[in-house]
Amino acid sequence: MSRTIIITGASQGIGKATAEVFLNAGWTVGCLARSEDKLRALWDTEDRAIPLSCDVTDSAAVDAAFQTFADQAGRVDAIFNNAGRGSPAESIDEITDETWASVLSVNVTGMFNCARAAFRHMRHQSPQGGRIVNNGSISAYTPRWRSVPYTTTKHAITGLTKSLSVDGRPFDIACGQIDIGNALTDMTEDMATGKPQADGTMVPEPTMDVMHVAEAVLNMCDLPLASNVQFMTIMATKMPYIGRG
Repeated sequence: MSRTIIITGASQGIGKATAEVFLNAGWTVGCLARSEDKLRALWDTEDRAIPLSCDVTDSAAVDAAFQTFADQAGRVDAIFNNAGRGSPAESIDEITDETWASVLSVNVTGMFNCARAAFRHMRHQSPQGGRIVNNGSISAYTPRWRSVPYTTTKHAITGLTKSLSVDGRPFDIACGQIDIGNALTDMTEDMATGKPQADGTMVPEPTMDVMHVAEAVLNMCDLPLASNVQFMTIMATKMPYIGRG
């Protein structure tokens, strides 16, 4: 029986690349995203892929999607809690209530909903246990200029990761976080044309192949539950991070 994982945000970018890597490694993969059409176009022909159309901000829909996956796959061995969104480059006095609420809803409430559903299954399945990998960001440590909503949410995810790491110990549930910088996807193509820096300039930034991120997540999930990568930073080597600003 193959190991199982749910990957959120699996219709594009990092989530799509990670789903491909896990499928190639022999895992059964729950590919979760909002767009059913995108999911089915990508994954309907993959024998071990289970498309799960779901808005992560809807807790009832998340619970139903996880139950559907557990019924079909047998158990939930892991989750890559990846779905998220960015925010416009604005100073705090320019940020609308709608932007603030939307970013928090996806990046914090959505990741909470998915972590809670995963934890519930891992705690009560037999044999007990599993692994939760949260997608943080290097913005969980060092913010970009004019990124209050996004940076706030990524700091919150570090708190979620630490809390789950403690709460999961009695149930053999390991939790770690991968913090990613400048993985090249369709969502980060503008890195090559310039990103705003703390001094107000626009500077092109180096990127890295998104498949390296996907392979890093697989390495984290391949560990036995007695071992855990608590935090991993993977980034384009020459991007501005250490000494950012």
